[in-house]
Amino acid sequence: MKKINQLLIGTNNKGKLREIRALIPKNLKIFSTSNFNLKSPKENGNNFKSNSIIKAKYYSKKTKLVCLADDSGLEIDMLNKAPGIFSARWGGKKSDFNLAIKKVFRELKKKDVNWENKKIKANFVCALSICYLDKVIACVEGKIKGIISSKPKGKKGFGYDPIFIPSGRKLTFGQISPKLKNKIDHRFEAFKKIKKFL
Repeated sequence: MKKINQLLIGTNNKGKLREIRALIPKNLKIFSTSNFNLKSPKENGNNFKSNSIIKAKYYSKKTKLVCLADDSGLEIDMLNKAPGIFSARWGGKKSDFNLAIKKVFRELKKKDVNWENKKIKANFVCALSICYLDKVIACVEGKIKGIISSKPKGKKGFGYDPIFIPSGRKLTFGQISPKLKNKIDHRFEAFKKIKKFL
């Protein structure tokens, strides 16, 4: 495998782009999908890894660049691991995470009216893939355990961050500084496994 010196980050999510960029070695020339005005592909995989491969291959073929793509989401034990790979879709057509968070609370209430007083276990999962055209160079998964906060807290982060409290901590990902989050979250866990390919 020749050394990668240019890398496309295959996401149209600005929050993800910011977090992945912060993890990537500084010597790489980074492109984002907005440099090429690319729309996102249809994600019809049945797990995080297959969706991240779909994205990485799609963007790589469109740009002829090596592409790193992420698929990540929130799995809540009480909801049989939902929203899972549909995490963004719970926010409707515009992936509005305020709506998605309200839906999480609605679904939890259906399962248990008293859920707010319980420890609702959850995982944040991140799959990262590096592809060049049709070739999968690497595909890894990182996971972090935590619990669901009974109300959204904090304006930092994005997505479901305001309602996820990582194990052993009192604050949500929405309250933790980005610097700390980047050292402990699911994306960092996945990145530790994939960085040797960069």
